[in-house]
Amino acid sequence: MSEAAIIGWAHSRFGKLEAPDLETLMAEVAGAALEDAGVAPGDVDAVFVGVFNNGFSDQDFPSSLVFQSLPELRFKPATRYENACATGSAAVHGARDFIAAGRGRIALVVGAEKMTATPGPEVGNILLKASYRKEEGDIPAGFAGVFGRIAERYFQRYGDQSDALAAIAAKNHKNGVDNPYAQMRKDLGFAFCREASEKNPYVAPPLKRTDCSLVSDGAAALVLAEESIARARPRAVRFRAAVQVNDFLPMSRRDIVRFEGAALAWQKALKEAGLASAWDLSFAEIHDCFTIAELIEYEAMGLAAPGQGARVILEGLTAADGKLPINRSGGLKAKGHPIGATGVSMHALAAMQLTGEAGAMQLPKADLGAVFNMGGAAVANYVSILERLA
Repeated sequence: MSEAAIIGWAHSRFGKLEAPDLETLMAEVAGAALEDAGVAPGDVDAVFVGVFNNGFSDQDFPSSLVFQSLPELRFKPATRYENACATGSAAVHGARDFIAAGRGRIALVVGAEKMTATPGPEVGNILLKASYRKEEGDIPAGFAGVFGRIAERYFQRYGDQSDALAAIAAKNHKNGVDNPYAQMRKDLGFAFCREASEKNPYVAPPLKRTDCSLVSDGAAALVLAEESIARARPRAVRFRAAVQVNDFLPMSRRDIVRFEGAALAWQKALKEAGLASAWDLSFAEIHDCFTIAELIEYEAMGLAAPGQGARVILEGLTAADGKLPINRSGGLKAKGHPIGATGVSMHALAAMQLTGEAGAMQLPKADLGAVFNMGGAAVANYVSILERLA
């Protein structure tokens, strides 16, 4: 078995972009990632494409779109991966498994989504397809309503956590100021995020607009290679662990405020990486599609007991200068959430941290990083633990 390493990456800006379609977004990052890795297109053994779509684009067969800008890839195997909001990590893990199985030596991963051309009400309906429509299809406010219901139940069990949610939103917006790829680079402050107002209305109570990630366009790409190739490169990032855990789709089959699948994924990944706890990490990029998700994920990571996640944020433990910086990029909250690109972006940003190439986002200590990307309401759970290849 040959472990895979990330040897190159590229990242578009996230937001409402002029790029007209998926093909254009993918072209922006695919060639740039290969150039960053010092890899010729003809040396790529397979292409892994992460696109959620489900109605965002008429082009619902995207696996070969990257050939348009890189014709040298013609006749290479190319596969589209999709696992709701964890689509990007599904593609990354697929490429990693391809190399680990010895089926190829170099893989190109491209994640992209074009969302902002779709009318708002339609966006809500498309995103709700990542829930169990038989039982959850009529929840008001679309997928925000799903997480609003989760937040409501969490509050009922553990008390009002509005301060914690506002602190998470404020932290991630402050971090996003330093991210040149972020959709929203504005420090909104705790007070603005805490209070409902005309500019920050309730979307799905108790969640306000500042509790919800953004509708975004964007793309990111990675080049993965087997370790012998990676060692010949000036810098590379290896997978110390890569774990996927899926749970029941219906929320009615689970204790929805526990994120049990996410907790199991973290337990397995930490064990695989030989770590005693998540506190051994230098930083993590985790899936804050809604602030309540980040709060519960603190508990799934083992940073706090169930119902005690608020302490982690309110004590500043996950701030940029805290014990375990989380979402130094601004997370989905500030960076944006073009679904197919998100997991690829998280891995690219982690690689930047680990190689000292994160610019204004760079942490003083970045030896061991983690990515947690989640599809649906804690249904598809991916954890990667990454370190620089020595």
